[in-house]
Amino acid sequence: MKTAVPETADRPPVPPGAAHTHREIRQQPRLWTETLARLAEERAALDTFLAPLLADPRLRIVLTGAGTSAYAGQIARSALAAATGRTVEALATTEITADPRACFAERDRPTLLVSFARSGNSPESLAATRLADRLLDRCAHLVITCNPDGALAAGRGGRADSYVLLTPPESEDQGFAMTSSLTCMLLTALQVPGGAHVRGLEGCAAAASALLAGPVQDRVADLTRHAPDRFVYLGSGALAALAGESALKLMELTGGAVAALADSCLGFRHGPKAFLTDRTAAVVYVSNDPYTRRYDLDMFQELSAALPAGRVIAVAGRPDGLPEDRTWLVEHMAAADDAALALPAVLCAQLVALHASLQRGIRPDNPFPDGEVNRVVQGVTIHPLPAS
Repeated sequence: MKTAVPETADRPPVPPGAAHTHREIRQQPRLWTETLARLAEERAALDTFLAPLLADPRLRIVLTGAGTSAYAGQIARSALAAATGRTVEALATTEITADPRACFAERDRPTLLVSFARSGNSPESLAATRLADRLLDRCAHLVITCNPDGALAAGRGGRADSYVLLTPPESEDQGFAMTSSLTCMLLTALQVPGGAHVRGLEGCAAAASALLAGPVQDRVADLTRHAPDRFVYLGSGALAALAGESALKLMELTGGAVAALADSCLGFRHGPKAFLTDRTAAVVYVSNDPYTRRYDLDMFQELSAALPAGRVIAVAGRPDGLPEDRTWLVEHMAAADDAALALPAVLCAQLVALHASLQRGIRPDNPFPDGEVNRVVQGVTIHPLPAS
């Protein structure tokens, strides 16, 4: 990856209660370079672990996590399917834990369970791995986590059926919301079969650095300054999953003060469009795929006609077909696969959430001071699965 711009570029003082989130958004280009360096060191051992699994044409790869970690799997799914030539599914740990027999119905099918986890201590993450071992005849585990001391990493480390990939230590976000942790885990996953398979990864750090140093931050402030009380995020394919993560980030960092909805560009018309009011802002992630892009552009035009001027933004790796004044261009990503484009593009959503939080007097490092929502989920009872 290209060298990132320094994180110490002149910026206004960071407001109280935002230091972690502000730093963790801005450090991502540097951490992505560190992530690639760590993966290069692991390459030989990782390939040795994966080679016999990927050699089996019946292999099923399940990408799993909860919340933002689940979106990491959803964003990566299609790119990893194309790179490996194997069946790849994204199933949240919450779904696996609640309905494990449906998720693991083919007992005799060899499976690689890829677990994404910032802390590795979420009850559903641990339960999902145990349920997979119980219900499947052959299950291997790849754990991608930010926390070497988490229960998931500790429990799977050193086992013949498991491999633990750690992201850089600083990626274990100290702020409430997952920012660095998401992107470092996603980049790691996209590199698992070898980076040459996913186009555009080499430009991600430069793209993110350009966003952080360019006019997008001022445009984000302009969009959120009008205090829209609803946001819509839309995309197609991998970018539909990015839309889901973007909506989640906004609701998290504003403590639920801003309602956010995510959908696919085609799916939005089938009912969810009722969410729109004259106080709604919308962001459309525009695909680099020429065919898919046409549907995204259609939706951008439709929303532009439906909402007040300046309330509809396109985030895109290429400018063609889009108005310059309403497009946040992600430079260096014009030829990238959408899963790679999602890496720098998600910084736009993180910045929107940060600005919206601060403009409402909320402290984004801890938007739920009363503890009604927790950084690591609490209050989950894992019930024993009866024998079938």
